[in-house]
Amino acid sequence: MTDHVTIARRYIELWNERTTSRRRELLSQNWTADASYVDPLMKGDGQDGIDALISGVQQRFPDFKFKLLGEPNGYGDHLRFSWGLGPDGADSPIKGTDFAVLRSITGFLDQVPAGA
Repeated sequence: MTDHVTIARRYIELWNERTTSRRRELLSQNWTADASYVDPLMKGDGQDGIDALISGVQQRFPDFKFKLLGEPNGYGDHLRFSWGLGPDGADSPIKGTDFAVLRSITGFLDQVPAGA
């Protein structure tokens, strides 16, 4: 049985990891070589492409962190979870919901402030 909560937590941990070597290690442990990520603002293919996306988000929002919003849920190899991106201890100005088929992620941005 798939543990959707653990998978979502690992995903958030990956997006919050600032050390490149550790982030690459997490990618290799938890993502397939042909994994993909896409949302309305960006797309990345393979571990290199996904790592570049994460690095870009971290550079653009250096004081922000990802956090899970609510409980992840899923069925079989399908997973859905919501997340927030913002400063610690404050409401996240950026929010989204991701849907994964445990080898690719499609992100939907639920809230993005103007100019982000």
